[in-house]
Amino acid sequence: MRNFESLRKLPKNVWAVSLTSFFMDISSEMVINILPLFLVNVLGVQPTLIGLIEGVAESTASLLKIFSGWISDRLGSRKWLAVIGYGFSAFSKPFYLLASSWGIVAAIRWSDRIGKGIRTAPRDALIADSIEANQRGLAFGLHRAMDTFGAMIGIIIAAAVIYLAQGNSMQITDQTFHTVVLFSLIPAFLAVITLAFGATEVALLKKGKQNVEQWKFGGKFTYFLVIVGIFTLGNSSDAFLILRAQTSGLNVISILAMLVMFNLIYSVISTPAGSLSDKIGRKKLIVGGWVVYALIYFGFALSSNPSQMFFLYALYGVYYGLAYGTANALIADLVPSQSRGTAYGAYNAVVGLMALPASLIAGWLWEVSGYSAPFWFGGGMALIAAILMVFFKIPSRDEEIPIPEPAM
Repeated sequence: MRNFESLRKLPKNVWAVSLTSFFMDISSEMVINILPLFLVNVLGVQPTLIGLIEGVAESTASLLKIFSGWISDRLGSRKWLAVIGYGFSAFSKPFYLLASSWGIVAAIRWSDRIGKGIRTAPRDALIADSIEANQRGLAFGLHRAMDTFGAMIGIIIAAAVIYLAQGNSMQITDQTFHTVVLFSLIPAFLAVITLAFGATEVALLKKGKQNVEQWKFGGKFTYFLVIVGIFTLGNSSDAFLILRAQTSGLNVISILAMLVMFNLIYSVISTPAGSLSDKIGRKKLIVGGWVVYALIYFGFALSSNPSQMFFLYALYGVYYGLAYGTANALIADLVPSQSRGTAYGAYNAVVGLMALPASLIAGWLWEVSGYSAPFWFGGGMALIAAILMVFFKIPSRDEEIPIPEPAM
């Protein structure tokens, strides 16, 4: 009851942004989880090229993430940059209907990630600016839960469309992929409308021109970014997990059912995990999540049948629920409010830039050493990052800059 009451009292902006992410993830997850299957089954693309497409997609967005965050700090405005980013992604999706080669798919995928690059840092900063420090974990946990619940709904819709179109086929067809894309357009545009009319700006403590000090976050935040970079080097695109599931004998519908389970667990865990981080600290949950991630990836390297794949994907949902939203809340603990846009941009830029070598390494290891190699590598990098995080000393929240007053 207490947690329900706390959720009910969260600011309007937290709910508006969370609902926006809910709609956009319905749209995105309908397409993104079958995209690697479309590339392999229809276009005949090799794993290394998929790694290149996914890696460049994230890296393309990375510089935009830090730039859009910096712009939002400079302008003292978060909302409309986020709206522009969501709009860019929504308007890129119809072009999947023209996807007849891997080059076209890559261009559309990269365009979608540009939209993500524009919106991510301002959106996260808007959440952080709208909530008190002692409820940041809860707010980011709710956001991740709504985001992930949308992903689950999107996968269910995609699975229903695929089943009605082609039954329990082991491969996706061109026509089925395009049908799924058409259905994905509705929630994409609902996301843009929700944020545009549901959220309001928050007045920052310091508006207008920012000086060079804005980029100097201090050693603790920089150290955290280094650790995140090490972890992300082993965190290749989830496209490889989907391909790994297919190698274990799962058909398209079974893979989507597995992803529904993953997102359900992720969604259920995110909010209570975020609230728990407000009480016991962020570091414990992040370290625990990364250790779980390492064990999961070692399991993917060793698994030999579909039931084991389902179990591992369930644990993968536990990892995301523990660590993902908690890391976003930690960033708000480490930097002042007037620099949060830049800080979230820097964080997402590190994650995005490391995605390219991570996915290229994974694709190369898959081709030269077999499907187990990328997961041994990813698990090892996660353990190194977890050990480094153990020695990370997080400052007391008592020293933080107070939340700014809402704009009139």
